[in-house]
Amino acid sequence: MRADSVRKLSEAGRDALLAYGVRTVVDLRVHSELAADPEVELPVPVVHVPLFHDDDEEDWAAIEAVSRAAPDEVASTRDVYIEMLERFRENFVRALVTVAQAPEGGVLVHCQGGKDRTGLISALLLRLVGVSAEDIAADYAISSSNLVSWLEPWIEDADEEEERERRRRISSSPPQSMLDVLAELERRYGGVAEYLLAGGATEGDLQRARARLVS
Repeated sequence: MRADSVRKLSEAGRDALLAYGVRTVVDLRVHSELAADPEVELPVPVVHVPLFHDDDEEDWAAIEAVSRAAPDEVASTRDVYIEMLERFRENFVRALVTVAQAPEGGVLVHCQGGKDRTGLISALLLRLVGVSAEDIAADYAISSSNLVSWLEPWIEDADEEEERERRRRISSSPPQSMLDVLAELERRYGGVAEYLLAGGATEGDLQRARARLVS
């Protein structure tokens, strides 16, 4: 399952998480995000697997440049995701292997909003077990409606129109962007499995991930 920060859950929400079958939570956020988000006690173990390097200005400057160079939000989201997948490939592999090796029971994966980092990990896992790119893109696009009440005030709170436009761009979840990302992994590597193997995953890791999702 994918989600936004589980630290936002109420006590009833935490009970529902356990009742649903979740037995492990994988948190993809960097340490500074954890420090800024008050910790709550969860009824299951939480494994912290940062996808990004904490406050690495060089990485973020490069990603921001990719976003700004794109002509529209579809291209921007696609290009940023591809940059992330290449720049942090070993971290993506580590997160996927963590899901594959988790103890028995449901695994919930989250970052801050559940859209970008979590959306990409979910896409890799789903594609690994043969889910169609179209279905993956449609699932990813659900974030647009799920996050609107949180993102719209953040966008409108920007002081300048240029910043509001930047926030709109990075808040969008265009299904075409995910379709393009998966197609690009196919073009560059031959598919998601080959991308993960090139990043250090083993065939055993991929087999465990597949078994977890289809068992």
